[in-house]
Amino acid sequence: MAGGYAGLAGLGETRWVAFVAGLVALVLVDAVGVRFPAGLVLAVQAGLVVVVAFADGSGMARVLFLLLPFGAYFAFGRVVAVGVGVAVGAFMVVAFQLTVPGWTRSVEHVSDLLMFGIGVVLALAMAELSAAAERSRLARDVHDGLGHHLTAVSVLLEKASAFRERDAAVADRAVEDARESARRALEDVRTSVRALREPFRLAESLAQLARPAGGLGVSVTCTGDESRYAPGTLLALYRAAQEGITNAMRHAGGADVTVTVHCGPREARLVVADDGPGFAAEREGFGLRGVRERIGLVGGSVEVDCGSGTRLTVVVPRGTA
Repeated sequence: MAGGYAGLAGLGETRWVAFVAGLVALVLVDAVGVRFPAGLVLAVQAGLVVVVAFADGSGMARVLFLLLPFGAYFAFGRVVAVGVGVAVGAFMVVAFQLTVPGWTRSVEHVSDLLMFGIGVVLALAMAELSAAAERSRLARDVHDGLGHHLTAVSVLLEKASAFRERDAAVADRAVEDARESARRALEDVRTSVRALREPFRLAESLAQLARPAGGLGVSVTCTGDESRYAPGTLLALYRAAQEGITNAMRHAGGADVTVTVHCGPREARLVVADDGPGFAAEREGFGLRGVRERIGLVGGSVEVDCGSGTRLTVVVPRGTA
């Protein structure tokens, strides 16, 4: 936009053909780059950024150079990203030296180089934060998803072992249920991957939780219009429901569990309740802390009542994810 304005207003000499073609090519490379080696994509992007920067009469397109170390971080890691940032900075110094004699006495060009250095630091910091957030999300998904199903498998196999001598039919059924829980664990992984590509369907996913799990009787009721809510919000509610059921498996001693969700016009409310013995509030573990963190990220709140039985209540406002 700055280059286009500079060219139209006569504030700089914008070479329109190279400028527009370079920008279009950058968009295309971004769209299809996943099909090619990361090194090749980065090299092509670097060449196109050089073309756009030199064709831009305003000089503002030089900010696109910051995309190179940012992209290199995710493709090759921190060390390569820093190296790319240093290389781009050196390239800018050489380019100024060849095209702008005496640039070291120009406040504009010196400040451009200084701001570029600051920009590289900020870009790498953003990349670090993005990577940390993604690692945290994956850790929560592993715990909330696979942890739920592996708990069910463990409980069912213990049941099969206990009934092996007394009632072979019950033991066989427990083994079959364990096999089904393992299958659903694999499906849960696929659901997490699918959620990155298409809308997450809360009611459909919650219906899977209604199947017998770990000796529990689970009933699910889902009302309201979930289409009002972002996929991230719906996935957070689903993970909270999973954690509630997992805790019931561990602590409720085979009690019945009810899961109710209402997606209202302003907020969504999830309640997971069981009629087991409950547990002391100070025994709250990593799972519930993870639920609080996940729900907090979408602007919601979590309450746990451990009196007669256990009641997990999650409230999330609409339009926060």
